[in-house]
Amino acid sequence: MRRLLASIHDVSPRTEAQVDRLADQLAGHLGGPRFAMLVVPDHWGGHPIAAAPAFRARLRGWADQGIEMFVHGWYHRDTGSHTGAAGLKARAMTAGEGEFLGLSREEAGRRMREGKALIEDATGRPAAGFIAPAWLYGPGAMAALADCGFALAEDHFRVWRPGAEGRPLARGPVITWASRSGPRTASSLAFAALARHTLHALPCVRIAVHPGDVTKPAILASIDATLAAFARRRPAGHYADLLPEPAASA
Repeated sequence: MRRLLASIHDVSPRTEAQVDRLADQLAGHLGGPRFAMLVVPDHWGGHPIAAAPAFRARLRGWADQGIEMFVHGWYHRDTGSHTGAAGLKARAMTAGEGEFLGLSREEAGRRMREGKALIEDATGRPAAGFIAPAWLYGPGAMAALADCGFALAEDHFRVWRPGAEGRPLARGPVITWASRSGPRTASSLAFAALARHTLHALPCVRIAVHPGDVTKPAILASIDATLAAFARRRPAGHYADLLPEPAASA
């Protein structure tokens, strides 16, 4: 079955107004709240959900509508230093937000477990999975994923089940946009335009939006065009739809 999976990243008290705007935009194309939210427990160390009861209530309300809730790091901020391939990723693929790129297995696992407990307490439901900030995982984070009981994980090119031999449940590049510089914005707009014509054969198409996208009308227009192009040809679904059906009891 062909699916369209959409998500809003960086959901936190810091970004609530932008998330509201993006949620309305996605729901308008997808026929309702048929998307996921990636929740940051303490965005950049200054916006703890644990100290924001009104926002916790919003998370529960969104979850009650059927929106999947993923744990999205803890701080969404990378305070480590990196060399080699990790350093290249940290410089080229994110602006200091690859939080899980250099963490040890123990520290990554601690942040994953605490984030999972926080979001599950707020929503009253199991977390849908874990997605690292900027989709960047170091060796410690990859090892910790198998320890923490998450059903799903995602990076730029796949969705998989942690601890299940890393077998992909979906493959293909995620369509997303970059707002932090003119050249990056232009590149992301060009890729989205290309994707609208070339990715229809994929069984699963993923579209991810970020709070910063609302600052640029060209990005918002591209999001509209991209959602419309894929929603005409495939239904919006849930990440959980990728999981195999549990075996029937005898």
